[in-house]
Amino acid sequence: MKVVFDVVDEDTRALFQRELAGHELVFLEGPVTPESLTAVSDAEVLSVFVSSRLPKEVLHALPKLRCIAARSTGYDHIDLAAARAQNITVTNVPVYGARTIAEYTFALMLALSRKAYAAYDRLRRDGTTDVKDYEGFDLAGKTLGIVGTGHIGKNVARIAQGFAMRIIAFDPHPDGAFAKETGCIYQSLPSLVAESDIVTVHVPYLPATHHLIDAALLAKFKTGSFFINTARGAVVDTPALVRALKEGHLAGAGLDVLEGERELLDETSLLSDDHHDIKEFQALVAAHVLVDMPHVIVTPHIAFNTKEAKREILMTTCENIRAFASGKPAHVVS
Repeated sequence: MKVVFDVVDEDTRALFQRELAGHELVFLEGPVTPESLTAVSDAEVLSVFVSSRLPKEVLHALPKLRCIAARSTGYDHIDLAAARAQNITVTNVPVYGARTIAEYTFALMLALSRKAYAAYDRLRRDGTTDVKDYEGFDLAGKTLGIVGTGHIGKNVARIAQGFAMRIIAFDPHPDGAFAKETGCIYQSLPSLVAESDIVTVHVPYLPATHHLIDAALLAKFKTGSFFINTARGAVVDTPALVRALKEGHLAGAGLDVLEGERELLDETSLLSDDHHDIKEFQALVAAHVLVDMPHVIVTPHIAFNTKEAKREILMTTCENIRAFASGKPAHVVS
């Protein structure tokens, strides 16, 4: 089969060439665009990361496409309705980096609780510091609210045990065995945010989770609490989050994902002739506001980015492509 990949580094290319020997592999120089696909319109499999959007216009340019192998858990960058209409199978990587992302969640948590980045930034810029400006707080004894207790959320809870935190959680499907293991107490979402000193989100992005953390819920957060998001940007109403931070209702936030992260990383895309929703521009403005806030830490969607987790993604992607080629697709989402 002819398999096309969006941008990958040399090591990743070598892994794909080794694991998918026997297939014709083509590597694009960047994310997928209609222009980049002109030379590979006969592709049968397309493997992409979340940086490549696949709307119906892109899929229509690939009449022979039979499978999209997403190198991610989320797949909201793919037009599933258009894929179904063209009889294209879509697969994903359902589980990877469960420990990796949980560890990064605590990296953000600790950076906020101890004001580590603020202290470093001032020392780097001014060459001075004042200890009294950087008084933090211990995680021990604080209440951690975990929204979503899938693989990542469970690992967050296990790490929190080591910090002697009180753990509460919300999930549509509470796990009794996990609650017994960790001492976690399941609660309603409004109750969780009202009690938590720190709220961390670990849910997939689905229609049901779009703006799960909205203005009404943010108003119920404990005053002076902190918010962590390493899930997906669109599970949070970004303008509402900005207001909660500006008004001092929230003390700070650690955000590895933003609703406007694609636009933030490639603002020139908004200057194209394509029609853009006003919400894209609003999300970009909100993202800039968050980046400039001194009590907010924003990182560019790197919570997953370790050698170990990336290898999990790549190996599962190879398994998905081989399974599809054998007529027994695995990890199918559409």
